[in-house]
Amino acid sequence: MLSVALVAIDATILATAVPSVVEDLGGFSQFPWLFSIYLLAQAISVPLYGKFSDIIGRKPVMLLGIALFLLGSVLCGVAWSMPSLIVFRAVQGLGAGAVLPMSMTIIGDLYSIAERSKVQGYVASVWGVSSVVGPTLGGVFSDYLSWRWIFFVNVPVAIAAALMLHRRFREDVTRTHHRIDYAGAGTLAIGGSLLILGLLEGGVEWAWDSTASISVLAAAAVLLIAFVLIERRAAEPILPLWVFTRRVLVGANASSLVVGVLLIGLTSYVPLYAQGVLGTDALVGGFVVAAMTIGWPISAAIAGRFYLRVGFRDTAFMGSAFVVAGAALLVLVTGDSSIYFLGAACFVIGVGLGFIASPILVAAQSSVDWATRGVVTGTTMFARSVGSALGIAVFGAIANAAVARRVGGSHPDLEHLPARILEPSIHEVFLGAGVAAIVMIGAIALLPRRVATVD
Repeated sequence: MLSVALVAIDATILATAVPSVVEDLGGFSQFPWLFSIYLLAQAISVPLYGKFSDIIGRKPVMLLGIALFLLGSVLCGVAWSMPSLIVFRAVQGLGAGAVLPMSMTIIGDLYSIAERSKVQGYVASVWGVSSVVGPTLGGVFSDYLSWRWIFFVNVPVAIAAALMLHRRFREDVTRTHHRIDYAGAGTLAIGGSLLILGLLEGGVEWAWDSTASISVLAAAAVLLIAFVLIERRAAEPILPLWVFTRRVLVGANASSLVVGVLLIGLTSYVPLYAQGVLGTDALVGGFVVAAMTIGWPISAAIAGRFYLRVGFRDTAFMGSAFVVAGAALLVLVTGDSSIYFLGAACFVIGVGLGFIASPILVAAQSSVDWATRGVVTGTTMFARSVGSALGIAVFGAIANAAVARRVGGSHPDLEHLPARILEPSIHEVFLGAGVAAIVMIGAIALLPRRVATVD
């Protein structure tokens, strides 16, 4: 929980401090890279850490992740320019890429199938608390101290987490000789980076049909095809291809990808709607999204009672009903709606996601043994990251196209549009989220009704 707090607070604390950062360092046009480079570094490192944890154990990988996150935080705190801050955010992202999957993998190692959901609920509650604490700290540091403290605050938490894991977490790892799949790791890292970069920057830095966009995505496709060919021959593949053939893992990864799409849609556009259309300030807009992260841990903590009785798939289906209902409420939001109505829609979606994310992860982890649990968990988390990048691309394209139809031009700045233009444009994004909620049902249907477990 301490380790996850590092990543959870960082995910919300920086957004409120962006104006102060830009005022101090400049580089307004570059500041979106503070988020993109972090997501990119985190996403692409997740499956690699998962494989390495199956070879050398969870503890050293987790401690490495904490160390990288700590180093990145200190460097960000002393950054002297926007480019340097962007580079140091990449270091933070590499640390986060180890912390999140390792926390979920360690839970899978330590706790039984019946216990995992409750413990995941505890960990998920960290996100709920952080969604309130993060924006508050970001505002306080920016207004009364310095934006640099939003990074320095990570130092004591990281040290406490590392010390507790070093002293208390023990695992028995059998040391054997392994052949590291360097070629597979390299092609996955570069190809995956280009794929996510193309999704993040398409329609933002360059047009989708531009030479840059086509080149980046084509190079990603070539490298990922090469990766598949390499993995088919590798003695110990960095990402075994059987991960994409077992029905339970295919269903879990597909569902996780859609979860990522929905998460990015909510966290990106709900606060913008609250501020630009309903007239709230940035802090209230952040608290509306916090309603989702409050609903998530509540349902995640009790999901175990359901999947032990009715199975993983039916529990996830129940969650999808909540997500569809919440998405329907979101579509009904208008410029005259109460901020509480918008928060209620987010809360219902959060409840649904908790009933989905926890069972599908437990199902995936429970279908394999210790030796492959790391790579399976890493793949599921990677799918969520790819979903987030895909969501940024799709929802961004929907919003930009909607605005362009009304005011003309390309790549409009949504934050400075009048409410009469912003409201119908973001409403189309909410409709897109509704479609994603329906797609979620199909993804969950890929899961088998019964999962053969290895506890």
